[in-house]
Amino acid sequence: MRPYSIFSLPAGLGPDERRTRRHALLRLGLAWLVMMQVMMLAWPAYVRHDGLAPGNLATLDWAIGLMNWTSLVLTLPVLAYSAWPLWRGALRGIWQGRAGMDLPVTIGMAAAFIPSVHATIAGAGDVYYDSVTMFVAFLLTARYLALCARQSSAAGRHDPLRRTRALLTLYADRRAAVFCTLQLAATFAVGLAWIWIEPGHFLPVMVAMLVISCPCAMSMSVPAVMASADAALGALPAAAEADVRAILATARRKASQNLYGSAAFHLLTMPLAALGWVTPWLAAITMLVSSLAVAANARGLHRRWTDGRAVGGGGRAHPATAGNLVTVATPATSATSASAAAAVETP
Repeated sequence: MRPYSIFSLPAGLGPDERRTRRHALLRLGLAWLVMMQVMMLAWPAYVRHDGLAPGNLATLDWAIGLMNWTSLVLTLPVLAYSAWPLWRGALRGIWQGRAGMDLPVTIGMAAAFIPSVHATIAGAGDVYYDSVTMFVAFLLTARYLALCARQSSAAGRHDPLRRTRALLTLYADRRAAVFCTLQLAATFAVGLAWIWIEPGHFLPVMVAMLVISCPCAMSMSVPAVMASADAALGALPAAAEADVRAILATARRKASQNLYGSAAFHLLTMPLAALGWVTPWLAAITMLVSSLAVAANARGLHRRWTDGRAVGGGGRAHPATAGNLVTVATPATSATSASAAAAVETP
């Protein structure tokens, strides 16, 4: 694994950052483990139909009830431990009087989990434990990628990059807050419409809308790009001032592509969920796909500047640095970073 991979542990991390990384990995592992078990337990409910023999149907219903209780027990630690950062972020946003990215996420989890508990206790109705655990696992995967990217970017030695990251983060947070507010308003409006049209579809439609429009891809837009830019600068220890400016300009462009591309993707898929054409578990998969697309687009910045085609206004990277992503601190890079600081501008 290369030293500048976002999955490697940066050498400059302190004890708190290392502890945060370990807890994030534990939460992610637990969520994925439980998700796989709950999805297997949910399978009998998907294949059940009234055409079965009465005796077989009664046995299957009893087994489904038992599996629902098992799924409930397995889902509780995922919501209590794995999803704790999401609850904490939502409560912080409510306390500060703003609709952050965690608020629609937690509303979606609660909207799927609470009715599922009621259906399990009553012994009748649909449950969505598989959708809840899948949603948490996929979301934590995206958040873990974002955490690795932030820590990798924070370990960089380039002042212009840190300033660009701060400006882009502020820019993205403001637009994400507007997006989340509009998303919640649209979700509740569609939910009220479904209560009037077909009350039985109200819950799955609301859960699917909240999941499919989860802004986790937007939250990855800036961290993933800045980690890629930091790796590119680390691979070019003798980069010219023009190269540094070009890398930062590419980072701003990639961040804008990720931010507005993910927002457009959510806006295009939300009508499908509003019409009831998307199930909650399919919405969770869609959310993961959008997050991976953001990560892949950010990775393109690093590939462009380390494949020997874009260095020095068209020259080739030195072979020793093109394949080894290790930052070498030199007076030239310090002077380059200082002179390129003036090139940082808002998107």
